[in-house]
Amino acid sequence: MAFLTVDKAFLRSPAPVLARDIEAYPEGLILPVDKPYRWTSADVVRKLKFLACRYFQKKNLKVGHAGTLDPLATGVLLVCIGKATREAEALQRHEKEYLAGLSFGATTPSYDLEKEPDRFYPTEGLTKERLDGVLQGFLGEQEQIAPLFSAKSVEGIRAYEMARKMYKKAKSSPGEDTAGFDKTAEELLSRQRITISDIRLESFLPQGRIPQEEAEASARSARIHVADISDFHFPHADIRITCSKGTYIRALARDIGEALDTGAFLDSLRRTRSGDFRAENALDMEEAADLMKIVP
Repeated sequence: MAFLTVDKAFLRSPAPVLARDIEAYPEGLILPVDKPYRWTSADVVRKLKFLACRYFQKKNLKVGHAGTLDPLATGVLLVCIGKATREAEALQRHEKEYLAGLSFGATTPSYDLEKEPDRFYPTEGLTKERLDGVLQGFLGEQEQIAPLFSAKSVEGIRAYEMARKMYKKAKSSPGEDTAGFDKTAEELLSRQRITISDIRLESFLPQGRIPQEEAEASARSARIHVADISDFHFPHADIRITCSKGTYIRALARDIGEALDTGAFLDSLRRTRSGDFRAENALDMEEAADLMKIVP
């Protein structure tokens, strides 16, 4: 018996109610969740684990996720409950699809909006045609260096934790070059092979766009900083990417900016598909929580 997928299709079923006994699901449950903006993947798991342990009356119920999403990303996060956690590694190997928003003309230390722009570049020669041509050069198998602001572990320490400590130290040291603090990435993090099977330019706005908050952040996620770039009017592009496991879209944004000599960083990111799980069928956090609400 396969694990039970609890998604919007489940909610539309004749009896969209979970049994109170986890043993009713011998292979466990998979909840495709639409991760909220400015929530970490750990935030989502922590919230749903608390609810699941209470609902199924199990103190040590296993709950995890299959594939981290950055705090400023939204979209499909697969939450595994019970014995479905055994499938997490296999699920992570599946192909992913993203809709990435890129701003051109600057870089940030985190390659997204968690840090302020720190270097600026001219964009006069940037056109839709030139961008589209450069994107085609990223198709296929290639090497990628993960950004320091990542979940990858280096000698037992998460790279993003190391990077943030380095950044904080550099910011507090007079005369320190904060813009180049992550130049040691190649030494700290090994290269990995990735595959981009499709990359398409969805839209290009030479005058930029007005950034909008993806969703109202809860108080528990307010610790996640979001840089305000509304005054810069950076040229903006929406790019759809289909890629293999382990692809860092922030690092891809960095590489696209380098190829164009304009610099680039992510200003938005949405995972629209993980394997066969699609964002339009994923549960929002309220729907997921309601499934495990105890009714007297």
